[in-house]
Amino acid sequence: MAPQLPSCLLVVVLVLVGPASPGPSKDLNPGMTDQDLFWGQDQYDFSVVLHGSGQDCFWHFAHKGETFYLSFQVLWVTGVGHDSHLSVTVNSPSSLLVSTVDDASGQVDFKTEETGFYQMCFNNFHNRFGSMQISLSFGVSYDGEAPGGTKEEQQKEEEEEARQKLNSTLAVIEATSYRVEKHVFHMFRFYNLGRMRRSADSFLQQAAGRYVTGWSAAQSVLILGAGYLQLSFLKRLFISKSDSNLEKTRC
Repeated sequence: MAPQLPSCLLVVVLVLVGPASPGPSKDLNPGMTDQDLFWGQDQYDFSVVLHGSGQDCFWHFAHKGETFYLSFQVLWVTGVGHDSHLSVTVNSPSSLLVSTVDDASGQVDFKTEETGFYQMCFNNFHNRFGSMQISLSFGVSYDGEAPGGTKEEQQKEEEEEARQKLNSTLAVIEATSYRVEKHVFHMFRFYNLGRMRRSADSFLQQAAGRYVTGWSAAQSVLILGAGYLQLSFLKRLFISKSDSNLEKTRC
């Protein structure tokens, strides 16, 4: 007869191994589609620093038919012989070139023809030994209504439309609020563009102030040094020398 394991040993083995558990969940939101996760209008505003001959790329999701926009502004540039021009390219999800800009500031607006992630690349190729800070504002806006992902959602939308037809006042209020929301969204876009330009002007003013202060200090030192040298030269003209009989001056 085979020997039997003690019950205490079985308990220890079960504690070490633990109960059987399913693997990690790969889909955290199984009931949500890509349209539920990404659809809508959004906006991102931040600034980055590009080093000499550096490149930085960002990706943003957009559906077909949405309006994709990008605004950028160079805030400051460092280095010798620096150039404030920035090379910007926007590529579609199929790697096709959609737009390109080569300037210190610019805006890109276009209707998306594909659904996917659009690539934005910012290149500091004009400055090999200087860095630059750029301010970015990009996102998407949609003027229509997002299509329903399931039959239940479509049925809910149809019921909502029926309720709106029964009450015209509610429909007018909804249309007006949507129009106001869209206008506020675009006003916020232009406000960010103006803020980026004001920041660039502020950095330029600070740089000009440091330049004027530095040159003024250098010129003051030069003037004081020249005056001291002139005074020393004049004093040397009146230095007296004595010989065996009498004293004779040099001037």
